[in-house]
Amino acid sequence: MDLRHEEDDITELYSASMSGCTTTLNSLMHKDPRLLNKISLTNLGETPLHISALVGHLDFSRALLLLKPQLASELDSLKRCPLHLASAEGHLEITRALLHVYDNACLIRDQDGRIPLHYAAMRGRVEVVRELIFAEPNSTRVMLDGEKTVLHLCVKYNHLEVLKQLVESMSDDGEFLNSQDHEGGNTILHYAMMLKQIETVKYLLSVPKVKEGANALNWMGFSAPKFLEHSPTDFKSLIIRNILMDAGLERENTQDNLPPPSITVVDNHESAKLAKSRKKRCNWLKCLKYKDDWIEETRGALMVVATVITTITFQPAISPPGGVWQTNVNDTSQGFNCSPDNICEAGTSVAGSDNIFNYRIFLLFNSSSFIASLCVVFLLISGFPLKNKICMGLLTFAMCATITFLALAYFFAVHLVYPSNHRHGSSVAVTVTPTYGFLTIMAVVLLIPTVRFVAWVVKETRK
Repeated sequence: MDLRHEEDDITELYSASMSGCTTTLNSLMHKDPRLLNKISLTNLGETPLHISALVGHLDFSRALLLLKPQLASELDSLKRCPLHLASAEGHLEITRALLHVYDNACLIRDQDGRIPLHYAAMRGRVEVVRELIFAEPNSTRVMLDGEKTVLHLCVKYNHLEVLKQLVESMSDDGEFLNSQDHEGGNTILHYAMMLKQIETVKYLLSVPKVKEGANALNWMGFSAPKFLEHSPTDFKSLIIRNILMDAGLERENTQDNLPPPSITVVDNHESAKLAKSRKKRCNWLKCLKYKDDWIEETRGALMVVATVITTITFQPAISPPGGVWQTNVNDTSQGFNCSPDNICEAGTSVAGSDNIFNYRIFLLFNSSSFIASLCVVFLLISGFPLKNKICMGLLTFAMCATITFLALAYFFAVHLVYPSNHRHGSSVAVTVTPTYGFLTIMAVVLLIPTVRFVAWVVKETRK
């Protein structure tokens, strides 16, 4: 048989392994009984058994193993045997057939140091995992690079059922169940806390050996329960915290971190009086205290408000109250202070020509509100740490200034456009009540940060 026919036969063999056609396989083997041996002479990275095991053709894989059992130990270009591929895809019957021929394949490592059990655990193949453990119990002890165990893989890829299967097979080995990786010294309980896997945490704490090692410290000096306190708080964190409390771990950690109680003999009446006074003082300060994350919660709303105010205060600059002169006016026929010596130029403010003092004050307040709102926008988009007390104070001051100057600009705009004849009354009578109401609210709002600032100064001074 010439070389070209051999290449055609090998190509047809690989095509048959993709389709799982055993008839083609038998025909080719009848034509050339040594065809499977000639695969090693090609530059192909994998054998037909790799392909059929990956795709899941059981009959074809069994036929190949019957013709040449050594194919079960062949490695592809990534040093993976057919059992690696069958385990990853969860082909249980093919896995059994491969193990029946070559059970040592359970311990073959690929170029990443992974054995078939690792692939099955990463993909959540529970039945395959059970079969691999039964064939080679020691495979559960094979470590990955970075000294991660197969248990770490189960938690990392969130396959709880596989984790249960593995833990049950080694429930008496507390040392292995609490193994720490070499990257951060984290146990599987650390991993579950880090990834906030509620069901996994609940299950692990139900395993006595894992619960006994819950206080193991990683390289940052955190135990698994303590690790939760240094992660962002969300709904899952609260649920896990309740699970820890039910397991008795949260309470123990809290007690461990409390300072030893001081022993002081105090009269019962004085003690009750002191406690009551302290409680009143704490409640009073608590009412004035801001939430630590209030800026983060209202950041978007503040940005919208500041942008709207910027737009509102920009508009009067190009379209002032009362409009603008359409043409040059140099006479007093229209009732304004226009004359040949004081020409009212086209495009300038009509109200400014009639009442320059009030118009200047209006522009002053409007411009101040515009600049203050721009400062708020700048602080919100600058990336400064807004939880810092200085940045928080600047933001609060800028927002209060923005709203205050906007309100004052509104009141003077009313004075500019309100009819000046006595028949309609004075514009002051219209705005005096809202002005007093606004000033009262502003006084109350500004009083709270002022009291907080004074309390902080007194506290730091006493220290």
